[in-house]
Amino acid sequence: MRLTGTGILGLALLIGLTLSGVLWGCPSYNVYSKEQAGRAALAEAQSSRQIAVLEARAKLESAKMLADAEVVRAEGAARANRILQDSLGGPDGYLRYLQIQAIDNKDASLIYVPTEGGLPLLESSRLAPRRPAAE
Repeated sequence: MRLTGTGILGLALLIGLTLSGVLWGCPSYNVYSKEQAGRAALAEAQSSRQIAVLEARAKLESAKMLADAEVVRAEGAARANRILQDSLGGPDGYLRYLQIQAIDNKDASLIYVPTEGGLPLLESSRLAPRRPAAE
C-alpha cells in the first residue's frame, strides 16, 4: 500500500487536528480536574464538620445524663440519711452513729472521742516533734 499525495496530506491534516485538539483540551482538562478536586475537598470538609458537630452533641447529651444521674444519686443518699437520722432520734443520734462507724473502721489511725464538753481531746503533745533534752 502506497500513500499518494492526497493520502499524505489527509494524514498530516488528521495528525494536525489531533495535536491541536490535545493542545486545546489539556488546559480545559486541568481546569476540570482542579474543579473536581475542589469539590471533593469541600465535601470532605463539610463531612468532617458534621462529624465534629455530632460528636459534640453526643458529649453534651452524655454530660447531661451523667449530671441527672448524680442528682438522682444525691437525692437518694439524702433521703436515706434523713430516714437513718430520724430512726436514730435526730441529728445527735446520727452523729453518734457516725462516730461508732468511724471507731469500727480499722483503717483509722487516730480517732477523736468527744469529752463531757462535746469537744475532742487533742493529742497535739503526742504528735509534736520531740525536742532533744537539754544538757
